[in-house]
Amino acid sequence: MLIVYTSVTIDKKLTMEKKLIDRNHKIGRPVGLRTWIEIDSAAVEHNFSVIKKLVSSTVKIMAVVKSNAYGHSLYDFSKCMADLGADWLGVDSITEALALRKKGISTPILVMGYTLPELLIDALENDISVTVSNIESLKYLEQAMFTKPLKIHIEVDTGLHRQGFLSNEISEVVKTVSRLGLQVKLEGLYTHLADAKRPEGEEYTRLQFSSFEKAKNDFFDAGHVPFTHVCASASTLRYLEENTYDMVRIGALLYGIWPSKEVGIEFKGRLTIKPTLSWKTIITEIKKLPKGSPVGYNRTEILLRDSVVAVCPVGYWHGYPGSLSSKGIVVVRGKNAKVLGRVTMDMITIDITDCGDVSLLDIVTLTHETQNLDAGVSEHELLTRLNPKIERIYV
Repeated sequence: MLIVYTSVTIDKKLTMEKKLIDRNHKIGRPVGLRTWIEIDSAAVEHNFSVIKKLVSSTVKIMAVVKSNAYGHSLYDFSKCMADLGADWLGVDSITEALALRKKGISTPILVMGYTLPELLIDALENDISVTVSNIESLKYLEQAMFTKPLKIHIEVDTGLHRQGFLSNEISEVVKTVSRLGLQVKLEGLYTHLADAKRPEGEEYTRLQFSSFEKAKNDFFDAGHVPFTHVCASASTLRYLEENTYDMVRIGALLYGIWPSKEVGIEFKGRLTIKPTLSWKTIITEIKKLPKGSPVGYNRTEILLRDSVVAVCPVGYWHGYPGSLSSKGIVVVRGKNAKVLGRVTMDMITIDITDCGDVSLLDIVTLTHETQNLDAGVSEHELLTRLNPKIERIYV
């Protein structure tokens, strides 16, 4: 059958689309998006100012923006940090660092993860500092022929037992760095603390501080004076008096999350950080189901009452944890709505029986407070799992 569209039909269609767009703006849904992530710029600025006031004016602040800035958009969050005056940006890979340089971010960047030997030239050409944490990498630098010094930070393993030179390797590291001469610029010396988030870890943390001090003295005695950094979010708070180093590396606190439950309990009344991220979606289907109806694959949940249920177009592919099946809580029209049955790849079903007059396209807030999501993983993991293809909107 041939369908002929007249000008009247087209005008009517455009009018309907305009009404839909107007309604979208009124309720706050970005046109054309079924799910999106909002970042509160004012909250980001507030959290940065809290850190700025907390540390000494002589201590530099590294904003840790690895892993897509904890789900907040690598470039957008890094630009916010640069505009607010962050001294350094911390990334995991040379790929992340190059992405920032290509978009015009000129703030000093440290790659904290491993950099492949063949990519060191990219670091050199783009003024990116890299971490060196094993003997093999040092030996490669002895053989390399750079046209100018490569900026490096030496990582010392004081007890986390992940990346870093062990204490019995420091003497050799110092000698090798001395032999490298102008091949490298030893810019920084640092370590990661293993158990600074818990009061029970205090004794071990102090042992790590002592171990780092010894390594630092070995470098200084040999005439190398790199700037030092040890503390991340938790240790910046819990060991503020002991932190006499040149820089702090702040991740969690900038994003409005406590580094751990223990730190949150200890400091919640002493300083205020604001959640920065809110993940939202819409309702795409509504139906009434009688008591006893099964919901979802394998009929994992049976309705205990006559219910109104709704479908939202997000699932574990988008980053909504499967562990929240049958127990996740979202917000619809200011009311809590429980996830029913299994979280699937691209959809969740929710119970909107108690949410009032809900309509198609109404907004659903998925992570209004990530602290309240009983997903069995840390807030850090929840945020960084959010699919990078979801559009981030800074408001």
